[in-house]
Amino acid sequence: MEMHAGQLAVSVSTVRALIDEQFPQWRDVPLQRVSASGTVHEIFRLGDELVARFRLQLDDAEVVWSEVRAEADAAYELSGRTRFATPRPVAIGAPGRDYPMPWLVQTWLEGAVAIDSDCSESECLAVDLAEFITGVRQMGTRGRRFGGRGRGGALADHDEWIQECLTRSVELLDVESLGRIWEEMRELSRGDSPDVMTHGDLLPGNVLVHHGRLTGVLDVGGLSPADPALDLVSAWHLLEPRPRQVMRAALGADDQEWARGRAWAFQQAMGAVWYYVDTNPTFSHVGRRTLARITADSAGDTS
Repeated sequence: MEMHAGQLAVSVSTVRALIDEQFPQWRDVPLQRVSASGTVHEIFRLGDELVARFRLQLDDAEVVWSEVRAEADAAYELSGRTRFATPRPVAIGAPGRDYPMPWLVQTWLEGAVAIDSDCSESECLAVDLAEFITGVRQMGTRGRRFGGRGRGGALADHDEWIQECLTRSVELLDVESLGRIWEEMRELSRGDSPDVMTHGDLLPGNVLVHHGRLTGVLDVGGLSPADPALDLVSAWHLLEPRPRQVMRAALGADDQEWARGRAWAFQQAMGAVWYYVDTNPTFSHVGRRTLARITADSAGDTS
């Protein structure tokens, strides 16, 4: 079932033809589709060491060229900056027959995505996530600032989106309670807190784990300056109360920063529930679970 209107169908045979034509050195390398709960790309494993990523939603090829190059640049910038594995770009493929946009080949990372391996009670994972977030922050922005798109700027800028989510979730969620929570969240201020480098999308599907420890982080193309609280979404997407507090202590997050992290997790989860309820129930469930944790915080069960 398609997740997006006008979603492209990317078949193994199409990917095989593109690889064989553009990268003959991989012509005899086995290719298989990766079963995943991702929402943006179709993923194909190429042999033991590589993966090819194909965007699902059609866009102008020149726009996608820019985005793919930016994703590769971000991956290069992050590579080796923490002790946790992140993908490294290997090649950029051109549009071809049956696929009209550029695509990216990068290194394959071993590990189980956290969406398939419940580590929500792991204090070790909490410490590892804090270490990764700190390492990304320490990269420095090199004078760059938040670009004004998506999460990471002012919470109040997302009012329209949250209202749409509330309207579409009437049959799915307690929208009255959630609406009241957002009214408090939208007022949270950055103060004079400067932008820092952030991963920008620390969802369970982008976090690789093994025996309750963080081993790698995927989908690094969103690496950019933003609110320091943005990557704290992982505390609610991934962790139960006790390890969540371990993560907070490891980061030294103050009350304001922690509250904004919770708000960014709310903003992301609200859209996940209704948009993917039929087309990607696994991801929709992630959103529901995050909202349940946030609601418990609001009820005073934990902080």
